[in-house]
Amino acid sequence: MNVVVYFTADEVDAGVLQGSTAVVVDVLRATSTVVEALANGARAIYPTVSAEEAIRLAASLGRDDTLLCGERRGLKIEGFDLGNSPAEFEVAKVGGRRLVMSTTNGTRALLASAAAARVLIGSFLNLSAVAAAVAGAEVLAIVCAGREGRFALEDAVCAGHLLARLTARKDVVPALNDAAEAALVLAGRYSPDAGFLARTAAGHALTEIGLASDLALCAKRDRRQVVPEMNDRVIRLTPGPEKRGREGRGRRSAAS
Repeated sequence: MNVVVYFTADEVDAGVLQGSTAVVVDVLRATSTVVEALANGARAIYPTVSAEEAIRLAASLGRDDTLLCGERRGLKIEGFDLGNSPAEFEVAKVGGRRLVMSTTNGTRALLASAAAARVLIGSFLNLSAVAAAVAGAEVLAIVCAGREGRFALEDAVCAGHLLARLTARKDVVPALNDAAEAALVLAGRYSPDAGFLARTAAGHALTEIGLASDLALCAKRDRRQVVPEMNDRVIRLTPGPEKRGREGRGRRSAAS
């Protein structure tokens, strides 16, 4: 397995991504929110770059069962139904609904990764599930969203912890680029918890606007056993234990 890590979405090389499996990571908070929303029964998530595009898309999908979600400067976009805090995306609000999402960094990274053969969504919340899903990939690209075009420590550490799970497997022998090696070193230095996230630039910014409670949730490793996957700019769940259990209880599937 050849592994390439990009520390920001701006670094992504679409040519390298072609034929690869990509994992997009935006710990604070877009990919954490995607994982939580789909685990709680959202039908599908449609990422957009701009709020204006999100509004147009939601209108075309039909607002009866479509929610507008997203943030600017960490806060819910005016007129949107939900912001970007994972705790907002509970079953009662998102179950059975489509979500159109626009965030400052995460949705940009998702769309920048669209050239990959597979695009999976990763976070601390679903690390082990993602590691199992990508173990057979020949080329793995981990795309960190970063923060406004700059390095984000929490994303790099998450990438490193994902690689640590892969390198611990006997059936995977990864060849790492320099950024992947650096991410693995960072994972050995930092154990993700709310305190670690609070010390990052993004964590500090969230604390400043009264959203420190998001940090504890985003730091929960393996809270969910789901693997969201983006196809044709729509994110749904790949089959997994949590999805099967939900279907077995008669809830609506996450697939449209």
